[in-house]
Amino acid sequence: MTTATTPALRTPPARTGAATAGSPAPAAAPSLPSLTGLRWMAALLVFGLHVNNFGYFGGTGGRLVTWAFGAGATGVSFFFVLSGFVLTWSARPRDRALAFWRRRIARIYPVHLATLTIAFVMAYTLAHQARPTAKQALANVLLVHSWRQPWWQTLNPVSWSLACEAFFYAAFPLLFLLLRRLGVRGSIALGGLSVAAVLVLAWADAHHWWTHPIYSFPAARLPEFVLGAVTARLVLLGRWRGPGLEASLALAVIGYFMVPQVTPGYSATVCTLTGFTLLIPAAAVADLHGLPSLWRRRRTVRLGELSFAFYMIHLLVLRAGTELLGKKPHFGALAGLTVTAAAFTVSLGLSWLLYEAVERPARRLLLRRRRPAPLPDPVPACREAPAATHD
Repeated sequence: MTTATTPALRTPPARTGAATAGSPAPAAAPSLPSLTGLRWMAALLVFGLHVNNFGYFGGTGGRLVTWAFGAGATGVSFFFVLSGFVLTWSARPRDRALAFWRRRIARIYPVHLATLTIAFVMAYTLAHQARPTAKQALANVLLVHSWRQPWWQTLNPVSWSLACEAFFYAAFPLLFLLLRRLGVRGSIALGGLSVAAVLVLAWADAHHWWTHPIYSFPAARLPEFVLGAVTARLVLLGRWRGPGLEASLALAVIGYFMVPQVTPGYSATVCTLTGFTLLIPAAAVADLHGLPSLWRRRRTVRLGELSFAFYMIHLLVLRAGTELLGKKPHFGALAGLTVTAAAFTVSLGLSWLLYEAVERPARRLLLRRRRPAPLPDPVPACREAPAATHD
């Protein structure tokens, strides 16, 4: 890994402008496996947070878990910044909004629908599970439940972030068009405005200017997504000058452990925003230049591929576990580790099943291109056409 400032990157000519007549189609952006690996680390932070919230550990073990994962909710902020980066990195200049939205639906909705079904069954079959109202259920299905406070924690609670992502996806075609027209200075200015927006929103939330907390409100989380998009644009233009992977990771870790010092909720975003915003492009640059990266290892990348399904299923596993363990059992260290390992193993196994049996096949099905029917061969008028054969 390197701690030096990342070198300038040259944007591939096929990615910088529209293709001319007779020119080849724009090349796909290079893959960035380190970003997939980092997704897994963010998912683990959220898992650790929920283990802490469910009170698996008592005494010293509980204090250690709280210290390590009490700020785990910032993993969702990482996902928001990463989403803006990845979508901008992989955006197709000539892409239509409908085609983009179709791909995003194929990416997230099958797993969302599967886990939502599981949550619905759990609500009506397990004890101590809240049953949703018809409006809450419909809002979950349509991914709008984060817009109203009484809806956002119903059924599968972690899906509130998908409602935010759905809003980001709706806005992305306009954001991408804006970024392409702004240039370098304009993009930097937009990034600065995004940081300022987070600071203002955090201050207002901490001083209770709003009737409800804005932690889960999609419009309040948009600046993080925009900031990720801005950094991706700067990397694509060869104008990114952030620190290297080690320094960026150090800043992200420092910000993470500063979270307990601020007002709980949205204000935590302020602590980690700088580190996350620097870490993601630093990992991308490391991949592009072939620099060492822990997050590019094969197993880490494989776990990163499962991270979305893991994120969506793990809280349902922990909720189902309360039927056997009770609420906040506060086990000793050994028992707590055993129960946590069991919950992790079940969650990871189910995430593999969701990925292989739902996410991948559903995406292939939804994105399958229909081939135009071949034109029939001309048949001489004086002959009878032969009988068609079956494939």
